[in-house]
Amino acid sequence: MTASGDPAVIVRPTPESEAELAFEGALRPQSLAEFVGQEKVRAQLQLLLRAASLQNRTPDHILLAGPPGLGKTTLAMIVAQESGRPLRMSSGPAIQHAGDLAAVLSSLVPGEILFIDEIHRMARAAEEMLYLAMEDFRIDIMVGKGAGATSIPLDLAPFTLVGATTRSGMLPNPLRDRFGFTAHLEFYSGGELEQVLARAAALLNLPVDRAALAEIAGRCRGTPRIANRLLRRVRDYALVHGGGAGLDSVHGALALYDVDELGLDRLDRAVMNIILTRFDGGPVGLNTLAVSVGEEAETVESVVEPFLVRIGLVTRTPRGRVATRLAWKHFGLTPHDSSVSAAGSPSLFEDDL
Repeated sequence: MTASGDPAVIVRPTPESEAELAFEGALRPQSLAEFVGQEKVRAQLQLLLRAASLQNRTPDHILLAGPPGLGKTTLAMIVAQESGRPLRMSSGPAIQHAGDLAAVLSSLVPGEILFIDEIHRMARAAEEMLYLAMEDFRIDIMVGKGAGATSIPLDLAPFTLVGATTRSGMLPNPLRDRFGFTAHLEFYSGGELEQVLARAAALLNLPVDRAALAEIAGRCRGTPRIANRLLRRVRDYALVHGGGAGLDSVHGALALYDVDELGLDRLDRAVMNIILTRFDGGPVGLNTLAVSVGEEAETVESVVEPFLVRIGLVTRTPRGRVATRLAWKHFGLTPHDSSVSAAGSPSLFEDDL
């Protein structure tokens, strides 16, 4: 319930289980001081919130952009916590009509923080209503239809919108320009992930040595959410097999759950196997690749491919996806002459040596 007595609209990504949700919630930092990594973003947010507090006004609207799992939802919660404001949570897919957004906006109390996750997936009509709401704290409600329709302005309580998106390029320019501050979250370094894991292990009362933390940090794709989940798998493995959460438990747990030394999981390796063995290193079109591994093209493009490109195993070309020399080496295979010629240019491989 919000301070106005209205039920809050809460939509969160579905976790693996309710226990997973409780696990992740318990590990969320409660303040910017506790938040590990993203130093520049933290400093920028600290300044923005402090200035708003000194001027006794609502903070500017904030857009948090970056890949999944880097802490966008956590930062939204911290913004509400640090500014002493109530928090309302929703998501873009849940707002499919202008009326859905009008119901949420009209029930906000003065100073409330409205967090919309995956804001780029809002319906267009709702996006257009949000323009006026963000700028003038007002919305226009259409009454009637056809020639007799009239627009009734409705004033809103001042609020701060915190939007989160994994695809900021999909946001229309008029909406993106209305955010007073845009934070771009970056992938975490190994040292930062070790700090995240050490903090999580302490909260879980899990003794774990430095070597084990470094091993987990190297396999979690630069993402704290994945780091925390892998830590939980290691904890489970140590609990069942004994011996504590040392390096042996890390190797055993991650081998059991198909996470290799680069952080590749089962689906990543399936995609790479198709490119390397069935298509001799590529090029392979996205749809062909998706059908070959039995997944949706969007899943391959948005979940699998960005990581493979980032670590240098795959190159995107106009003709399709091509495996790099590093990919052949990681999987212990030798590139064929046909794969090099199919790529269109041997330089596609040479850049990845």
